[in-house]
Amino acid sequence: MEPVKAGLFGLTHPHSGAHLKTLLSSSLVSEIVLFDRDPAALDTLGTPDKVVGAYSDLSALAEAEFLHFGVACGRNDENSGLCMQLFDQGMHVISEKPIGASVEAVAEVVGCAQKSGLQLGVMYQNRYHPASQQARQLIQSGAVGRVTACESRLVTSQVKFRNPGHWLFNKAVSGGGILSWLGCHYIDLLSYVLGDDIVSVSAMVDTLSGEAIDVEDVASLSLRFSNGALGSMQAGYHLAVSGAGYMGPSYDTYMGFRGTLGRVFWTPSGGPSELHLESVAEGWHTAPQRTFDYVLPQVEAYGGAYGVAFMDDFIRSTVGKGPLPASGQDALKVATIIDAAYRASDSGKRIDIELRL
Repeated sequence: MEPVKAGLFGLTHPHSGAHLKTLLSSSLVSEIVLFDRDPAALDTLGTPDKVVGAYSDLSALAEAEFLHFGVACGRNDENSGLCMQLFDQGMHVISEKPIGASVEAVAEVVGCAQKSGLQLGVMYQNRYHPASQQARQLIQSGAVGRVTACESRLVTSQVKFRNPGHWLFNKAVSGGGILSWLGCHYIDLLSYVLGDDIVSVSAMVDTLSGEAIDVEDVASLSLRFSNGALGSMQAGYHLAVSGAGYMGPSYDTYMGFRGTLGRVFWTPSGGPSELHLESVAEGWHTAPQRTFDYVLPQVEAYGGAYGVAFMDDFIRSTVGKGPLPASGQDALKVATIIDAAYRASDSGKRIDIELRL
């Protein structure tokens, strides 16, 4: 396909600079326009090659530019409205997660995309890490048999390393804490790799860091999938030894799936790029324990080479050349699960999931 013109909307989000690098690295993006309502923010990312314009007025941008798609990077409480404005201007949209500060806001954006006939993607690019892709293929080909349990762990640097005064730690703006900012990726990965939906949630969440924040900084979830498998997720801002900021913190992570014929597990972040398989399934008996190693190309983009591949597949989907790599409906599923986790923690009861698709 011919390269297209893109817009980056919101320049002060913790990931805005990384998304710009992804757009710059994509061969399917010909030109880039920058937008932020604060004129002072327009100078924060510079003017690298491909950047052909910068605007602080959305109406002025619409009159001057025709953009094929936009990357929405607004604050959580503003991002859903931004997405719908971009749809009104005829753009496809790929949004930072969680798209909106509430499940209702995410549902509204998904409905708007459906009415407009435009594509809505969400930045769940961890799906495209080669370990995630191979784990999905192995599980769905029967290498571990019927999956009976899965677990994930997302532990990262303490709140004090991440600026407790940031809007991410203000519930009125962000809508939630560790679950909506980072845990969402792992909830999505559990369902994506297993190829199944979460149907009920039990949870406990709390704010234990001692920082002056009002969102959860630790969470423990128990999950049931529609095929009967049980799952768990631990998430928290715990690590006392870490770099500062949002693009280089420390991580302690794990993703694992256990079945009747074996298990598969790996470290999504902060560890070696390896996938481990144990299997007694037919075809694996000659080497029932295997490790797959991945040498990832050094690409200056969010997620590196797999982040660019994720973005490129989103762009292709906008012209009918393949499915969305992660859709607005996927974002709504995750938002619904997180909302159920909050309600489960408040009530002490298991919450059944009712998807609004």
